[in-house]
Amino acid sequence: MNDPRYSIVIPVYNRPQEVSELLASLTLQTNKNFEVIIVEDGSTVRCDQIVDQFRDLLSIQYFFKPNSGPGPSRNFGFGHARGDYFIVFDSDCIIPLTYVEVVEKSIQANAWDAWGGPDKAHEDFTVVQRAMGYTMVSVLTTGGIRGGEKRLGWFQPRSYNMGLSRTVFAQTGGFKFSHFAEDIELSIRMKKSGFKIGLITDAFVYHKRRTTFKQFFRQVFNFGKGRALVGSVHPEEIKLTHWFPTLFLLGTIGVLLLPLLSMALFKFGAAMFLLYLLAIFLHSLKENKNLTVAILSIPSALLQLWGYGLGFLNATIKSKG
Repeated sequence: MNDPRYSIVIPVYNRPQEVSELLASLTLQTNKNFEVIIVEDGSTVRCDQIVDQFRDLLSIQYFFKPNSGPGPSRNFGFGHARGDYFIVFDSDCIIPLTYVEVVEKSIQANAWDAWGGPDKAHEDFTVVQRAMGYTMVSVLTTGGIRGGEKRLGWFQPRSYNMGLSRTVFAQTGGFKFSHFAEDIELSIRMKKSGFKIGLITDAFVYHKRRTTFKQFFRQVFNFGKGRALVGSVHPEEIKLTHWFPTLFLLGTIGVLLLPLLSMALFKFGAAMFLLYLLAIFLHSLKENKNLTVAILSIPSALLQLWGYGLGFLNATIKSKG
C-alpha cells in the first residue's frame, strides 16, 4: 500500500467520547488519502477500544505514552507519520466532510508549507458552546488577536486546526513548548524560517471547546498565560493589542472604583462598558441568529477577556520577577 498524502495527528487525554465523534467525522471525508494517528498522552481513561471500532473504516495507528503535554505528543505522532503533510486537530473537533479535499486544492494552488483554518460552532453544539465559539473568533473580543479569520497582523495557525509539511517539521523540530501557546510559538518559528504559511478559510472545523463557563475561564486564562510565555522567547511578537484583555480587566476594576472619586465619571465609564456589551450582543445576534446565544455571548466575552487578561498579566509579572 502506498504511503498516504496526509497524516492526521490527534493527541488525546481522557476524552474517549470526543475521539469517537472526531473519528466518525473522518470516515466521511471525500478525500480519503490520509492516515490517522491517535497519541494517548498518559490518559487514565483510554480511548483504545474506541479506536478499535474504526480500524476497518480508517487507516489508523494508536499509541499510548506517558503524559507530557500536547506539544511533545504531536511531535511523537509526527515521528510515526508516513504522509507528506501533517494535519493536527484537537480531540474536541468534528471535521466537515470536504476538509481534506479543500486543503489539497489549496496546496495545489498555493504551495503552502504550513496552513491553518478557522473554527465554527456546529448546529448540534449547546447554546453555551456556541456563545463561547462566537467570542473566541469575534473581532470584538480576542478573536482578532488569536489569529481568527478577521485577524490582526499575520496569520498564526492554531493547533486545533493546522497543518505543516514533513520538510517544515524536519527543519523546525516541531513544537518546543509542551503546552500553553505551543502552536503560536511554532507558527512564529515557521515564519522566521521563511516558510509559506496560509489561512485556508474553507478548511474549517467544528470546535467544541469547553462545555461550561468555569472550564472556559480556565482555558482562556491559559491562553493569556501562553501568550506571555511566547513573549519571553519572541518579545517582538507582543503587541499593544495583546495587552487589550489585561487593560479591559483593569478598566473593569477601575469602573467599579469610580464612585469613590466621581459619580459623573462612574456614569460615563458604566455607559461605555454597557455600550461595548450591547455591541457584542448585537453582533452575536447578527452572526448566530439566536437570541439565547447572543445573550450568553455577553458573559462569555467577559470571562474570555478577564481570564485571558489575568493569565497574561500573571505570567508577565512572573517572567519579570
